[in-house]
Amino acid sequence: MTSAETPPTFDPGLAGLIPELKWRGMFHDASEGLEARFATNRPITAYIGFDPSGPWLHIGHLVPIFGLIQLQRHGGKPIALVGGGTGMIGDPSGRSSERNLLSFDQIEANVASMRPQLERMLDFDGPNAAVMANNAHWLESLNLLDFLRDVGKHFTIPYMLSKDSVQTRLAGGLSFTEFSYMLIQATDYQHLFRTLGCELQMGGADQWGNITAGLELVRRTTPPREDGTPLAYALAYPLLLAPSGAKFGKSETGDSIWLHPDATTPYAFYQHWLNTDDRDVGTYLRWFTTFTPAEIVALDAAVVAEPGKREAQRALARDITARVHGPEVAAAAIAASEAAFSGAPITDASVLATLHRETAGFSFAADAARGTVLDLLVGAGLFASRGEARRMIQNGGLTVNDVRIADAETTVPPLVAGEWLVVRVGKRKLHVGRRAA
Repeated sequence: MTSAETPPTFDPGLAGLIPELKWRGMFHDASEGLEARFATNRPITAYIGFDPSGPWLHIGHLVPIFGLIQLQRHGGKPIALVGGGTGMIGDPSGRSSERNLLSFDQIEANVASMRPQLERMLDFDGPNAAVMANNAHWLESLNLLDFLRDVGKHFTIPYMLSKDSVQTRLAGGLSFTEFSYMLIQATDYQHLFRTLGCELQMGGADQWGNITAGLELVRRTTPPREDGTPLAYALAYPLLLAPSGAKFGKSETGDSIWLHPDATTPYAFYQHWLNTDDRDVGTYLRWFTTFTPAEIVALDAAVVAEPGKREAQRALARDITARVHGPEVAAAAIAASEAAFSGAPITDASVLATLHRETAGFSFAADAARGTVLDLLVGAGLFASRGEARRMIQNGGLTVNDVRIADAETTVPPLVAGEWLVVRVGKRKLHVGRRAA
């Protein structure tokens, strides 16, 4: 994408959804007739499934979440289907080995934790209000013999074996449990089609086989429409790989970035997006914001013109942190981040508390604050030895509460708000200390 690109405009109704998804890079494939269905601009209900295999949602889930957000922006009604039932089985798609099955209690706990996260990001009010559903509510009461007669008879073994999610696992072994997953997912689509009028299933490219199995079941168990138009549809978005080559959804250390503050703090979440590579930020602005094309193209241009300002990264980090954690929490994370890296004095106790928590700050006794800087910093473990601390001071690379320390025997400067020390070592290291109670 170049800075000279002319920003497009899109129909605000469903007719504009696929063109906008294509521009944003979020379109992989669609079943026959979907564009014509959207062109009518008649409301449509669509669902995406969320696997409760973890205790919280992570940033990889932002891909399907923003699929639903874009659908809702264009007038569609989204269903967020949490797999309380399918989570007991395990989806083989995109996996090279058998999934470890979770207990019923684990899955129930995971489902409960996901609901408020989804509710924060989708609109659950208005004429096209989002709906939450849990497939455990209908799958747990499913009778095995009825399932085999009413669902299994509509699928041949060759049809199921032809699916990519199955083919990639055959050589290494695939249990009947995971082999049956596509029939369970097809049952979900049939149930939502019958009970909620859901005409569209959306998902990643690796889910295409499961999604089209659902279309097949709906087609085989429902009388055709008189006008010959399809009964149901499918839409897939690409699997997201960062242009830099990094695998999306992981931090630099390989850990997941979670959408829950107990797992990834808002400060760390904001920092993750702020550190986005210049090559990736344009992609993420398209996928994970609702910024207009004009706004995104302008930010693309800013990356080219003044990359050092990181204007695009700041806009991305600010917007997605506010969406996931709320505006007030995002503002606090931004304030702490800017304070840490600006080099300016930090006097806000709430900002210092955030930095103390986020940067593994140190603590010190009240009597240490009445002694020398050398004794306090060595005693707190910021330097391995007194000699190392002296060398840093002699080189002029140490400040404490914005006072340049030139003498190792200097007494500790007054505490900020009576309890805080801000220690800067060189240009990059920041340590925040708190007086012990």
